[in-house]
Amino acid sequence: MLSVQGLTKRFGKQTAVNHVSFEVSPGDSFGLLGPNGAGKSTTISMMVGLIAPDDGDVSLHGKSIKTHATYIKRKIGLVPQTIAVYGHLSARENLEFWGTVYGMHGQKLRDNVDWCLRLAGLADNARQRVDQYSGGMKRRLNIAVGLVHRPEILVMDEPTVGIDPQSRNHILETVKGLVDEGMTVIYTSHYMEEVQFLCKRLAIIDHGDVIAYGSLNDVRQLAGSHATVRMEVSGEAEAVAEELRQDLMLRQIVVAGQTLSLQSTDAAQAVSKAVLALSRHNLHPTRIDVQEPNLEAAFLHLTGRQLRDASETGEALLK
Repeated sequence: MLSVQGLTKRFGKQTAVNHVSFEVSPGDSFGLLGPNGAGKSTTISMMVGLIAPDDGDVSLHGKSIKTHATYIKRKIGLVPQTIAVYGHLSARENLEFWGTVYGMHGQKLRDNVDWCLRLAGLADNARQRVDQYSGGMKRRLNIAVGLVHRPEILVMDEPTVGIDPQSRNHILETVKGLVDEGMTVIYTSHYMEEVQFLCKRLAIIDHGDVIAYGSLNDVRQLAGSHATVRMEVSGEAEAVAEELRQDLMLRQIVVAGQTLSLQSTDAAQAVSKAVLALSRHNLHPTRIDVQEPNLEAAFLHLTGRQLRDASETGEALLK
């Protein structure tokens, strides 16, 4: 559906984006992650036609943004980091204005505006001036503006920055609902739990390069992380541990009192093997806890820094 091919952007001597490539399929929920200054926002700006790449291309349904920019822009809805609405207008007036920019009018415009207001939870405040809105309400309207023309792809650049938990949850549930209904979403965030909640596939960008690309599970496994299984058992489990240590698929098998712990790349299979082994020794688990490989651990392993860490120089270049 959407193909990003070798996108490159330089600011002076600094290469902000270095031959970035990935593909997004119809109905995909795709995460784009990276530390501040890594090149995410610059990549998005090139994808939606806000800035021209120095090299590479973006195509949608086989049409290049170099020759079909208007076509692609009409198919994409952009939710930028900054609040891009008019404070002196109401929510309804903002949506009507942006819908008109996209060429809508009459009943179609009214229906789309009403749908957006309901989706954003702003129907009761539709005629209130936006400069009287809370930060969370403005963020929700920002998303509604990106949806008013019913795009094929919704691109969201850190849409939950600086808002209260209630509004953040509303936004996440709204996006999840759109994904479940089949909308294609490209999502960037500083919060790992958001990406794990929303995204099926992702790319991690660092210093302008794609350093990981694939399914959520594939990227988590790049850290070499194994799922950890802990079982409280009904008796002494050392003999069980000795048996399980013969299985090459299992590792780090430890018994502490009546707690048996082990690691594996396949948690479900590891639990099954451990339960069967306990049964052979006339024991049973009284509690099972599974901790899957963690996306943040993979991110730290790949980038060597926290997602919120930023290079001030790099961040300034990308703004």
